[in-house]
Amino acid sequence: MQAPVIAGVDGSAESLAAAQWAACEAVRRGRPLRLVHVWSWHPRQDGEPATAAQRLVARRALEQAAERIGRACPGLRFEEQQVEGPATAALVRAAEQADVLVLGSRGLSGFTGFLVGSVALGVVARATRPVVLVRTAEDAAAQHGPAVPGRGERRDVLLGLDLADSCDEVIEFAFEAARTRETRLRALHAWQPPGPFGLGPGEIGLIAGPRRAEEWRDFMAAVLQPWREKYPGVEVVETLTEGRAPSALIRAASAADLLVVGRRIIPGPLPARAGPVVHTVIHHTGCPVAVVPHD
Repeated sequence: MQAPVIAGVDGSAESLAAAQWAACEAVRRGRPLRLVHVWSWHPRQDGEPATAAQRLVARRALEQAAERIGRACPGLRFEEQQVEGPATAALVRAAEQADVLVLGSRGLSGFTGFLVGSVALGVVARATRPVVLVRTAEDAAAQHGPAVPGRGERRDVLLGLDLADSCDEVIEFAFEAARTRETRLRALHAWQPPGPFGLGPGEIGLIAGPRRAEEWRDFMAAVLQPWREKYPGVEVVETLTEGRAPSALIRAASAADLLVVGRRIIPGPLPARAGPVVHTVIHHTGCPVAVVPHD
């Protein structure tokens, strides 16, 4: 059986937006859809009444998600699942069975940026499968801006490409997202001149300033060429900019349908972390953000 697209639902506006996004993604990918509700575990003396209340909340949350999916994707069939928490651990386990896991993220408009719940951040940091964070339509519109002129409502898929640590899983996810949406892929790499103590023999940073950007451009073209050949129907725009990656991605994401970034899985006893670039973009980006883990 194909791995499903899984959406975590809790009845919040953000999780309903995630359920709708997941339904559309399941249709695009030709994958089954599964809605998962997690009963957050809290020690209580009157355990049975608490369980009954949890069941009621779960039933209502799943019904609301089903209604939202029915309006967005009429006729789409899906399955429902209720699991016990804690929520972060339960959703990380669910992600192991998923083609992609979709979660809602709470946002605040204006200068306060994007307030991501601790559950969503914890799942992003620990999941071994791609996780997409989705905001409500109202929150996204506050930062998304108008549609791209001349392209109607169709927006690009934006790939945050780290040429120092490029990864097949991340690039493939972005190309596949562009293919299924029949839209353009914009690959963006932001570079900064390295410090004098961070250079090794033959590194691009040793090249004189005027030539440095051209060398990065050639390197970027070489990394993407095999993927252009594998996905000949996807139009690719390569963008190179000098500056900090998070700032460049946040600016570019205002015109994107989806932002795709990678997260390196670092084995060992230290606590899992999302990483500074991932952490920043999911706090300040209005469009859905796909975080793709890689070794």
